[in-house]
Amino acid sequence: MESPTERDRKPARHAIGQFFAHPLASFRIIVGIWALLTLLGAVMALSSSPAPGTGVYQAFFRHLTFVAFGVVAFVLGLRVPFSRLRKAATPALAAAVVLLLLVLTPLGSDHGGAQRWLSAGPFTLQPVEIAKVALVFWGAHLLVSKQKVLHHWRHLLVPLIPVTLALCALLLAQPNLSGTVTLALITLGLLWFADAPKRLFAAILAGGVAGIVALALFASYRLARILSFLSPNPDASGSGYQAQQAQYALADGGWFGVGLGRGAAKWSYLPDVQNDFVFALVGEELGFAGCLVVLGLFGYLAVIGLRTAARVADPWVRLVAGTTTLLLVAQALINIGYVAGALPVTGVTLPLVSAGGTSLVVTMLQFGILAQAAREEPAARTFLAGLRKKGSGTVPA
Repeated sequence: MESPTERDRKPARHAIGQFFAHPLASFRIIVGIWALLTLLGAVMALSSSPAPGTGVYQAFFRHLTFVAFGVVAFVLGLRVPFSRLRKAATPALAAAVVLLLLVLTPLGSDHGGAQRWLSAGPFTLQPVEIAKVALVFWGAHLLVSKQKVLHHWRHLLVPLIPVTLALCALLLAQPNLSGTVTLALITLGLLWFADAPKRLFAAILAGGVAGIVALALFASYRLARILSFLSPNPDASGSGYQAQQAQYALADGGWFGVGLGRGAAKWSYLPDVQNDFVFALVGEELGFAGCLVVLGLFGYLAVIGLRTAARVADPWVRLVAGTTTLLLVAQALINIGYVAGALPVTGVTLPLVSAGGTSLVVTMLQFGILAQAAREEPAARTFLAGLRKKGSGTVPA
């Protein structure tokens, strides 16, 4: 005979099973992850606002402004048909190249010795974020168009690799090594999901490592970061300061954190805590439990995004969904890795959680594209076609 507790658990298990068996389960999960990460980003933006008397809510309201723009971008990514997005691939890449060139002119804005932004009144635009999406679209279009001849290395690599190298050269002129790394990841993702020979990746990775070493040797600040990372006793007052303070913040948080708004890292102990090092603030104020939630959300995004890429029939959508998932999750892992001291410090932000800007808006566009890809899964298409046949004009979320 079943106990009352066992009888109570059955409806819950049934509801959970129905949720995951629903044709739109992937779509709902992606939207849910997007909403939770956006909410967390807004909470951390409020928590990391400066001290009273210095515009306590200014950074928070700025973040909310970009969230509003980002929601529009998410809806566009969800609603604009993939056929139109694919047609826009080449013009988008050309526009990204023009913007990257403009950054290197007097129109570009300098901050901290790097010229990476274009100013437009109170707002700034970081063209590398546009270049990421454009390269994904264009690279997927190129590889799908040449699908029948990709067994020839010349067709597989040209012009994808030369174009990527040209974009990387424009980024290195800013200089922007973190942006260069993300473009390289995009290219690797495109080749991987296009089923390129596995031995090709060993050669590309070897060349990439050699290039990073060379770039580090020719830039003193990059070399200092790497040496600080490798040193058992990093310079806590110099190149290793941010990394050291980030680890102190994580350690102070313990299992459940010191509480929202009570973290000390934001009081100038950890520069750029709301941007590159927001995960340290999550660890300090929400503890190890909060960090696990963030890791779990990005881990689940990887599973659902790759599953969606494997299920969709359109090869262009498959490449876009797979590469976009790889890019979002890789950026999160890089950011968390250097905050935790497992990687050298770079300027890669934590998607949707770091303070708002071009990166936030473009990331929301990418989530919208992933959500639309989830609706292209065969089961989801059949389900939605059935709804339309019944005369329903709405798509349930």
